[in-house]
Amino acid sequence: MPSHGTTGLAPDNNRRKGFVGMKNVLTGMLGVAALALTASVASAATLDDVKAKGFVQCGVNTGLAGFASPNDKGEWAGFDVDYCRALAAAIFGDASKVKYTPTTAKERFTALQSGEVDVLIRNTTWTLSRDTALGFNFGGVNYYDGQGFMINAKKLPGVNSALQLSGASVCVQTGTTTELNLADYFKTNKMEYNPVVFEKLEEVNAAYDSGRCDVYTTDQSGLYAIRLTLAAPDDHVVLPEIISKEPLGPAVRQGDDQWFDIVKWVHNALLTTEELGITQANVDEMKANGGPEVKRVLGQEADSKLAADLGLPNEWVVNIVKAVGNYGEVFERNIGSGSPLKIARGVNALWSKGGLQYAPPIR
Repeated sequence: MPSHGTTGLAPDNNRRKGFVGMKNVLTGMLGVAALALTASVASAATLDDVKAKGFVQCGVNTGLAGFASPNDKGEWAGFDVDYCRALAAAIFGDASKVKYTPTTAKERFTALQSGEVDVLIRNTTWTLSRDTALGFNFGGVNYYDGQGFMINAKKLPGVNSALQLSGASVCVQTGTTTELNLADYFKTNKMEYNPVVFEKLEEVNAAYDSGRCDVYTTDQSGLYAIRLTLAAPDDHVVLPEIISKEPLGPAVRQGDDQWFDIVKWVHNALLTTEELGITQANVDEMKANGGPEVKRVLGQEADSKLAADLGLPNEWVVNIVKAVGNYGEVFERNIGSGSPLKIARGVNALWSKGGLQYAPPIR
């Protein structure tokens, strides 16, 4: 009989276990659904906020010629600024719907983390720690750069290499990869140096120009830009050594995949349109008479959901190109042959022309 009693209780226990198991499954399913809903809401947050306020808040440099600085009319202009304008054009069809927040190297990350800016497009190097510890996502590399050195050749005659700089005082901006690379380079080459450190770019520029330090170090593109602002630009020489990799690009906060996709694909669209020969001057003609790939990129392919999947209007790429041109046009106008900087494309040429710039397909 005891065996019958035990057998009799088993179905009831099994029912209870089954109920508990089913409850756990349902709870798990509801939890997954809630997480999916939360993720869906989060993914649309920045775009919704941008649309609601009617502009993109773009974090830029406080003033770096060719990249981001006010022009003689007081309007922001430059390579990075055109990326901000391209983003606004993609979202609103109007490149003027941007407000600029000038940030120092030290302030820029807090501005992005806190939500003060929607996107940081400020000659910022993509690194592992910025992806992880700081919680950012980089939307591609819009400028491949490297750290260099500039000297006043009249004060340091005979110096034609960074390896001759042992014992020099070096002006550098704090809160940058530049500061760390500088220490690594001198230590590796068993040289001594005296760092002269400032937080603001304007302070570094003024100190170097007044002779407070022998050497200026930052990204090489920045050195060419800064040289133009010095009292006697022709006295200053950029030395040939490149001591680091500085892949610069736009950054956004993690946790918002839709916004990350938009920033990333605005960059890819600028590259793709250059690859396809779509320019500010011919975009309307290409839209009407281009081949299948051109029509797809420009939003003319029947029943395409590419733009809708990004959360953008169908002619988002057309609007970008009408506003700022393609990547090559943005480069040449601001920092290339059509600018005072006259920086060669070099590694920033398209992959098909020996450079590193390469965009995934828009399809």
